[in-house]
Amino acid sequence: MTGIVCIGGGPAGLTAAYELVRHRPDVTVLEADPLYVGGISRTIQVDGFCFDIGGHRFFSKSREVVDFWKEILGSQLLMRPRKSRIFYGGKFYPYPLDLKATLCNLGMIESALCGISYLYARCFPTRNPKTFEEWVTNQFGSRLFSIFFKTYTEKVWGMSCSEISADWAAQRIKNLSLFEALKNAVMRSLGLNKKNNKIKTLIEEFLYPRKGPGMMWEEAARKIEEKGGHVQMGCKATSLAYDAVAKLWNIEYSDSKAGNTKTIQASQVISTMPLRELMHAIKGVPAHVVETAEKLRYRDFITVALAITDRSKFDDNWIYIHSPEVKVGRIQNFKSWSPEMVPDDALTCYGLEYFCFEGDGLWNASDEELIALATRELEQIGLGSPSDVRKGYVVRQPKAYPVYDQDYQGYVDIIRDWLEGSCPGLQIVGRNGMHKYNNQDHSMMTAMLAVKNLLAGDKKYDVWCVNQDAEYHEEESRSGASGERLVPTAVR
Repeated sequence: MTGIVCIGGGPAGLTAAYELVRHRPDVTVLEADPLYVGGISRTIQVDGFCFDIGGHRFFSKSREVVDFWKEILGSQLLMRPRKSRIFYGGKFYPYPLDLKATLCNLGMIESALCGISYLYARCFPTRNPKTFEEWVTNQFGSRLFSIFFKTYTEKVWGMSCSEISADWAAQRIKNLSLFEALKNAVMRSLGLNKKNNKIKTLIEEFLYPRKGPGMMWEEAARKIEEKGGHVQMGCKATSLAYDAVAKLWNIEYSDSKAGNTKTIQASQVISTMPLRELMHAIKGVPAHVVETAEKLRYRDFITVALAITDRSKFDDNWIYIHSPEVKVGRIQNFKSWSPEMVPDDALTCYGLEYFCFEGDGLWNASDEELIALATRELEQIGLGSPSDVRKGYVVRQPKAYPVYDQDYQGYVDIIRDWLEGSCPGLQIVGRNGMHKYNNQDHSMMTAMLAVKNLLAGDKKYDVWCVNQDAEYHEEESRSGASGERLVPTAVR
């Protein structure tokens, strides 16, 4: 019997494969990376140090996703406190907001001006906001937008906030406004808000694998193979052709270990391949659809991990760097995620994150230049001394974030319509697969729904509704509170 192929061994691809092998063993995962599964959720291990590509908090409103994590790792999951701050104007601001510290840092005059700006925005909002700047200004006022959103967001995306779609703000910080943030800050100050699970940006604790997120996906891959499935490393899908007579997909892939090209047949395909690449890989895609896919853009990412003497400079999971004087966008402290990420108690490991486009000056800089830049900027911010840096490591991550510019949704709709009308037995899931800025748990849920569709033989579940369902995305529903699984059931 011809099997099922999952293209990509990240959270979505491995979740799909693991759910499938519960029912049938004829599942193959094709993962392009020769060493690591997990995609952007992998954990790099060098010289005993473990560091992530970005930070990955294991938190979800979906019981099905949380149960999956616990089934895979069980006691290997730690419950970790969330601590993060914002660095702006030479000062650190707790995030979520601490009312007293924020007012002290801003000063009474600036705080009053921010309040006036907020009231003005509430009285005279932009109707139907289309850009990130308009959406956030409506929620916080223009002054707080410029302090706490503008610089960091433009570092992440490499474009003006007036060019970024409001979809990104609505998806990432939905239901959070100045009123909600201040209410949360007051309750925290009074000790009345030990856990805030209604707004995901304000959670205060989360699960985390003791050796990093890659540990989750390495174990998932092992269990897939244990159950009879196959996870083939160093195997990059290069072309897909549908045989309408045999009702089979012929998938060609390059095997970097064997040094040749192979073909596998599949009755069903679940793809996490970046949408732009998929449109080039599928045979027979109309020219206008390929041209549309070419317009989709991605933001790339560099992590510079510095092994450094632990001077207890900060114990945050990460710090957002809103200061325009430095290029770094965020700084992780991997020891704060889990002490087991660092091999020596006298050391810690900081991950300085630089957002870029593949091929630009940052991307093309040598590892030595990037390590020197990170070392200088760490000192400039006041979080470390060059003399304490023992060693540096650089990881470049292409296609880390699908770009939400003003036109992206129209492009995605054109591609989606063609796929749904012309590619039977093919489902696309995950962050880059759907060109949606999914969190890890959202990517997993799209995979779970795709598997439900595959096993049922129809498309009862619309995977595109996962991020559009406000009950699931941001707020615990009554059904979730009563113990039912949070699975979107809307169909397109």
